[in-house]
Amino acid sequence: MCLGIPGRIVAVTDAARQMAMAEVSGVRREVNVACVASAPLEDLVGKWALIHVGFAMALIDEDEAAATLDALRELGEAQEALEAMAAGDAALGERA
Repeated sequence: MCLGIPGRIVAVTDAARQMAMAEVSGVRREVNVACVASAPLEDLVGKWALIHVGFAMALIDEDEAAATLDALRELGEAQEALEAMAAGDAALGERA
């Protein structure tokens, strides 16, 4: 299973190599846009894409991007709660 994280394409950095700058939750990184490329590449600027290991895998709309980011935040919060519970259980086990 692969996890794509929504990112907004903010600039084309190297058209010849089909590279663009994507912003993912406030962090910018260069990604390959060959899978979603259109001519001209500048048409991608401002669009949302699912980013996976440095590649823009699919274009998505803004509503889908927001819903996915919300779900990822909730999963992160759930994971933190599970880790806190496990730490509490471990601490109780040590006292016994």
